[in-house]
Amino acid sequence: MDERIEKWLYDIRFAIEEIESFFENTDRIFANFKQNTMLKRAIERNLEIIGEATNRILKQNPEIEITNARKIINLRNLVIHSYDSISDENIWAIIINNLPELEKEIQKLLND
Repeated sequence: MDERIEKWLYDIRFAIEEIESFFENTDRIFANFKQNTMLKRAIERNLEIIGEATNRILKQNPEIEITNARKIINLRNLVIHSYDSISDENIWAIIINNLPELEKEIQKLLND
């Protein structure tokens, strides 16, 4: 695997792990997330990193399959360029529903 692609895959994995670490000593409760601006911004930053790394990977090698890659990149663009139209509910849904599967997929790519 190309060293740059491997680095970007590690960037994605680290960003996901960092998001997960924010919930190590607390329950995953949407109301708590919604009220914590610092937490929301930290998660948004990590989602930007995930989206940017995904974009770079696909530009470097379009053959690499990452489920929902286009949606990941679009989310990054939304967070950066249309920050005022991001809903807490959508970010929360991504954290709960999508990140665990993405983490498994990225780990599999790193293992191959």
